[in-house]
Amino acid sequence: MGCLGAGCLAALAVLCGALGDAPSRGIKCGGVLSASSGNFSSPNFPGPYPYETECTWLIVVAEGSSVLLSLSHFELEDTPGHSWPSAFRPDRHVAKRGFAADYRKGACGGQLTGLSGEITSPRYPESYPNDAECRWSIGGAGGGSPLTLVFADFQVEGGQGCGFDYVALFDGPTTAAPRLGRYCGSTHPPRTVSSPRECQEVFTAIKGNFSSPQYPNFYPNNLKCQWSIQLPPGYRVKVFFLDMELEGRSSLTGGCDYDHLAAFDGGTESGSLLGRWCGQESPTPVTSRCNQVLLVLHTDRNTAKRGSVAYVGVVPMNVSCTRTDFHIQIPVPSLAQLERNRIYLGTPSCAAQVVGGNFKIHTRFDTCGTKSQKRNNTSVIVSTLYIDFSAGDREDIHQYEVQCEPKRKEASVTLIAGPNTSRLSQAENLVDAQQREGGAMDAREIKSQDTSDIVFISICILAGLLMVIAVVGLMLL
Repeated sequence: MGCLGAGCLAALAVLCGALGDAPSRGIKCGGVLSASSGNFSSPNFPGPYPYETECTWLIVVAEGSSVLLSLSHFELEDTPGHSWPSAFRPDRHVAKRGFAADYRKGACGGQLTGLSGEITSPRYPESYPNDAECRWSIGGAGGGSPLTLVFADFQVEGGQGCGFDYVALFDGPTTAAPRLGRYCGSTHPPRTVSSPRECQEVFTAIKGNFSSPQYPNFYPNNLKCQWSIQLPPGYRVKVFFLDMELEGRSSLTGGCDYDHLAAFDGGTESGSLLGRWCGQESPTPVTSRCNQVLLVLHTDRNTAKRGSVAYVGVVPMNVSCTRTDFHIQIPVPSLAQLERNRIYLGTPSCAAQVVGGNFKIHTRFDTCGTKSQKRNNTSVIVSTLYIDFSAGDREDIHQYEVQCEPKRKEASVTLIAGPNTSRLSQAENLVDAQQREGGAMDAREIKSQDTSDIVFISICILAGLLMVIAVVGLMLL
């Protein structure tokens, strides 16, 4: 709990003051606190306080000065219908641990955690002092819900660029957070809404997912959400878009000028733009070129929709091939927590070996579940590399398609899917499967056509033979 300004003494009286008739018996405690700072607590704290106790503390400050009161512990008997007892006056029924409080005179700023409240500059409504720097950190008790700040009165020294006295608002607990505004003069700053806490996150796990605030319901307006994915060196990041429903494109420019989601290669918005989306588009997955990706959601004051995203870290690996063999190599530090049998090609019997600090798989094309396919009129050898991150009862197996074109000795690897990635990854797999099946279908059609031709030719030959026999028979007769 935090308190600043003239309301502090009232808050203290509500918490601990004797506002009603004193009981006829019981323990008395409390006192007058005149030091510049100090602390006080309920009797016997942290043990249970005695029954039938009444305590009153009075903090004395000069007129116009302020007091910052903070409660580090608070545990009293719950009274139905009352948020705070009118005085610290336990009855004879239930005894709890009580409370512990700290106070500081002449305070400027503080940590505010209530669902609502009011803050003022020092000495308000009189002029604030010179050379003051006050910082209030407002963290609502509503978890990740946005906070709304409304200025009821505002008169601060003006100046171009607010280079003298000013009030700055930041969308987070420190000045390193995105700045929401900087104001001075006598014009009231606009009503400001913070971003929800889940709107500013950093992910370091190999896979994960996140969504717009309040998903699957619509997100709030006036947001700037940032999700930073930071994986170990060597990794890349593949981002899947599970559900995308944002405000549509501008009818004037055709661009994503309103609500939009952007992805940047690296940890900042100055990195290369991987994509910018809006509307009800179904973006294909994007893959970073480094081990960090920043996704930023901007929303304006109008239409609100929703969105959900998943990502999977692409394991660093070197894949090569000859005309007869696959060679796969993965640095052990990249998968340091895994045993070699958790990395296999095609089947668990084709597990990796540990050689010189690397997981290695060296296998011929006719083993380990490899298959010959035709893609884009080119013969390729394809298999699936499995990396098993499963733990306990949670299955977590990532799949990579390994491909080789033997004639050119060119190999490639593509992340097919991690568990719970997205419908889009499934759609990608379906397209690949259809392409593969399409190639097989072409082969079956060719084979069927070849068979039909053979049958037709055989029938023609047989008919010719029968005709010859018939002619010979007639001549003999």
